[in-house]
Amino acid sequence: AHGIDLQSEMSNVQFPPTSISPSAGNHDQTSTDSREDHISPHPMEEIRGVKLPCRDPDKTWDVSIADGHVTSIDLHQSQDGLDAFLCPSLCHPHIHLDKCFLLSDPNYADLSIQEGGFAEALSLTTEAKSRFSSDDLLRRGRWLIEESIAAGVTCMRAFVEVDATVRFKCLDAGLTLKARYRDACEIQICAFAQDSLFSGDSAAESRRLMEQAVQREGVDVVGSTPYVEHDEGRMRENVDWAIETAMKCDKHLDLHLDYNLDVSKMPMVHSVIDALHEKDWTHRAKGKKIVFGHCTRLTLFTTKQWTDLRIQIGHLPISFVGLPTSDLFMMGKPSEGEGGGERVRGTLQVPQMMEEYDLQGAIGVNNIGNAFTPQGNCDPLCLASMCVGVYQAGTQRDVEVLYECVSTRAKAAIGCGDGCSLEVEVGDKADFVLIQAKNHRGGRRRHTLQDLIYGPPQERKTLRAGHLV
Repeated sequence: AHGIDLQSEMSNVQFPPTSISPSAGNHDQTSTDSREDHISPHPMEEIRGVKLPCRDPDKTWDVSIADGHVTSIDLHQSQDGLDAFLCPSLCHPHIHLDKCFLLSDPNYADLSIQEGGFAEALSLTTEAKSRFSSDDLLRRGRWLIEESIAAGVTCMRAFVEVDATVRFKCLDAGLTLKARYRDACEIQICAFAQDSLFSGDSAAESRRLMEQAVQREGVDVVGSTPYVEHDEGRMRENVDWAIETAMKCDKHLDLHLDYNLDVSKMPMVHSVIDALHEKDWTHRAKGKKIVFGHCTRLTLFTTKQWTDLRIQIGHLPISFVGLPTSDLFMMGKPSEGEGGGERVRGTLQVPQMMEEYDLQGAIGVNNIGNAFTPQGNCDPLCLASMCVGVYQAGTQRDVEVLYECVSTRAKAAIGCGDGCSLEVEVGDKADFVLIQAKNHRGGRRRHTLQDLIYGPPQERKTLRAGHLV
């Protein structure tokens, strides 16, 4: 949807004299054999007449680029230009690479949703995993990565499962795709334990495989799901194992936590934070980030509980990643016999958490086209647009925060960036998404960042370190 050729609009983009302006049509979208297929050989030198976020919407700018970074930003002096916005590129802080598009793949046509609950989703996905092959994983993974890049994504944290069923199939495919797309998109690989590590007959084998997986070159993150364990004691063992393994192997840590809306269940987040302090993460894992995903149980917190949580976190580098598309499908369903009036949102109120409690957060796509999340696509801007309604966040500052949550804040959460501001500055890495203000077939023109979030345009080009992708 985002691969429309903008070559005519790109005529104002300046390239080195010896190069030819690249065209989207030159990219072989079916190839997985050569990374050179995914990036233009010559960087841009200047992008003329573009709107920039956080600047006067009535003015346009000329942005110069050298060695993959912005070298100057000057006011555009003429009436020509790209009629486009140049914005920081987008990021998936949490996306499952191996489970994508199962519902639309003929190989899994018999595994359709019948009930729509978590237990069914887990069962259907477990059956699908038993059929995974290398070619299948590479094909579906390529779809996800290429659709994401076309939408403006230049970095992502990709979860790949490791357990006694798939063993290293998903990991091998993830590492292959990471290498093939390394110039077009920074892909962090999270070796992820969806299944239990301390409960059940295959737990020891899954744990052994995970311990091998996290030591593989190219693996960046240790991921686990403590709530799938059979009791609280084993959940704590799972958490302790994940923390210790991440520190020992010098990896980031990413935990799926507290995925429920049950007020009678004590949230795990407090014991996890206590364990991180006790194990001295701040000093023993310098530079490594911690992400807690889902955490829907926290939506039941009182103001005091939120304040206490912020105090408890202290200086730990923790970010909360809300996953609204999955949470809205899975969480808050009416009780049996209810007439439909009982509908809670059931997803972290990320903008409010950041504004009122000074917590770090982002939002992510999570799953696409499987029983956990049948709906949605690979476009983080569409997710941000949906969140205008989910969070009832429509002001200028609200939409800036939503864009940050799928861009700069998302990158910071997973260790791919530092700042949160959307303002383009001299010295910034030239990772951008160029978004057309108006559809080339006609229609309305977007004038502000709010317009981009309210109704995201599909016509875009992605730049990675100054190169067209």
